[in-house]
Amino acid sequence: MKIVTTLSDLRADRQLLSGSVGFVPTMGFLHSGHISLVEAAKNECAGVVASIFVNPTQFGPNEDLANYPRDLPHDLALLETAGVDLVWTPTVEVMYPTGFQTWVQVEKLTQRLEGEVRPGHFRGVTTVVAKLFNAVGPDRAYFGQKDAQQAAVVRRMTRDLDFPVEIVVCPTLREPDGLAMSSRNTYLNSEQRRAATILFRALSAAKSAYDSGERGAEKLRELVSAAVAAEPLAKLQYVSCSDYDSLEELVSVSGKAMISMAVFMGKTRLIDNFVIGG
Repeated sequence: MKIVTTLSDLRADRQLLSGSVGFVPTMGFLHSGHISLVEAAKNECAGVVASIFVNPTQFGPNEDLANYPRDLPHDLALLETAGVDLVWTPTVEVMYPTGFQTWVQVEKLTQRLEGEVRPGHFRGVTTVVAKLFNAVGPDRAYFGQKDAQQAAVVRRMTRDLDFPVEIVVCPTLREPDGLAMSSRNTYLNSEQRRAATILFRALSAAKSAYDSGERGAEKLRELVSAAVAAEPLAKLQYVSCSDYDSLEELVSVSGKAMISMAVFMGKTRLIDNFVIGG
């Protein structure tokens, strides 16, 4: 496995990879969910490139950039074991050199859900992903379903800007008790970790109702809200039942849809979603 930091080294080593290339962009502090993306890329592509970059432009002023967990040696060991060919670990100066002033922004898709409660977040995401795509030149790029809105926004950007990249969204990996794997889970104390399973249980309640014939989107949202309200340590930020692609809120579920939510456990913010229908 080759590890590079500069853009020139990345491009030189990328040229040595023949055949299709899969790309897994990460912010590090890797877990099994990230490695599942690598495994999917290895199954579908001749070569695999990963990046590790904690992107400052997608963090808001009151968010956890300074405290975001980092463990580069462990990350690199995991990627090597998983069979990654090339890892890019750019610095902030490489990604955003002095004088940087160009941004990529998807408009409508970013106005709701995460975009509404985290202003500027997706501008940072789409700008860095566009730069990563330009630098790596992958055939396919792999994202997790847990960050469903991010995947939808990246799909839109890729189509709109004519990137020759197929966006592959892989299933959310979960702990045995249902909690979606996330680097931020390390922030939870033992009581919060126990309580955090409410996200999975709330979504499961809504899905069970859907499977039993409920199609009213507001009823599905109410089921999630009621479940979260029953957990004293949880504070619901939002719950949504939206069209899978447009992210527009639904009145009735008739096709592929997504039930999503954001919940605070103390100061730790967790997100999760289930896809239904379609």
